Amino acid sequence: MKKTYFKLIFLFALSLFAISCSNDDDTPAPAPAPAPDEAVTEFKYLRILLSDEKTTQLTLVNPVDATAAFFNAKFAKSSLYTTESGRYAGIVHRADNTVETFDSGFEGHGDHVDVDGLPKFGALTGQSPLPTHFKSKIGEILTFNDGDGTLSVAKETEVNTAGAKFKIINAGLLAHHGAMAAFSNGTYAITVKDNSVAGTLPEKVKIIDNTGKTLFDPALTTKGIHGNASDGTYAVFGSASGVLVVESSGKQKLIAFPEDFGTAWFGTILETDYSGKFVGYTAAKGAYLIDVVNGTIKPIIENTKIMQCKVSYDHKKLGVLLHSGEFKLFNLNSLQVEKESKIIGETAADAPLKPQIQLTANFAYITSPSTGELLQYSFEKTAIVNKIKVSTTPYMITILGFENSKSH
Repeated sequence: MKKTYFKLIFLFALSLFAISCSNDDDTPAPAPAPAPDEAVTEFKYLRILLSDEKTTQLTLVNPVDATAAFFNAKFAKSSLYTTESGRYAGIVHRADNTVETFDSGFEGHGDHVDVDGLPKFGALTGQSPLPTHFKSKIGEILTFNDGDGTLSVAKETEVNTAGAKFKIINAGLLAHHGAMAAFSNGTYAITVKDNSVAGTLPEKVKIIDNTGKTLFDPALTTKGIHGNASDGTYAVFGSASGVLVVESSGKQKLIAFPEDFGTAWFGTILETDYSGKFVGYTAAKGAYLIDVVNGTIKPIIENTKIMQCKVSYDHKKLGVLLHSGEFKLFNLNSLQVEKESKIIGETAADAPLKPQIQLTANFAYITSPSTGELLQYSFEKTAIVNKIKVSTTPYMITILGFENSKSH
């Protein structure tokens, strides 16, 4: 009986071995089914902040899960800007002579992000006549005040300090529609109005310190200045006489426009991630790459139907939204189009409130004033992938936080 039992066990084991060996041939086993493609999602620590044209409502959108939180600013129709660190926003109420601040609650640490409290208004506020031009460099927050030609300056570290106020720097300027730029050494380039050009536009730029003392007088005179940007080394101003390039040493030069510009000039200058390179934009011609080192101006897109022209959050791409609703994404290194498609309906050139746009590495965000929505456009899918309800008449838009999804 035992012999028969063990014989059966042996034969059964032998059959299993034979079966297993039959699979050890040169025929590969079927590959596992590929995992479905994962859609690109927004970074965990990025938020979109919007103001409203008719109400004081601010909307803070989390694009990862398409949710929104609502806050109330002091006034309606506020302009929104992001500070250098990415953590805070400046909320500028030009007509009401007020600046507020907003804290995303995200603290960047390079390779990761910490959550440092809930989103909230900052304690830092400012009162000045017609605060208009906003900049944030070297850890500072600045506005140029058109009403009296002064600067308002505060540090980002003061945003949550109880009772903190912007400091006023008086450089002895006439009131004008001006601009300023901060250099890495702590000095400022600031526009000067001497009334050699009719109207509110300034004609010159000088260098001052943080007390308002003039360090270098203007070296050049232009036919009018509007718009500027700075990478800390170069301050670049749009000018009717050419692109005005200013250095902290007081050195200044003009870069001539292309021959076919006629009377057109750049009223908007944008920073890029590439050293010494800026984007100049004019509705009369289009968007161009300005190389201040080589003194060149090259076309990115020549089109007179541009509605919005914005540099991405990482300053590596340029997004252009045409009145037709067509969107184009350009690589600012190669100047080539990477994506293009029609993403919204046509907007009339004289529309009282037009869509606004901002870009991250993977998405464009467009306001829809007619529907009270924020549209999320995916570069990967070249399509609108989310419509998020915000305020009734979204006005301005800015990005807060970090293109990072890693926590401590």
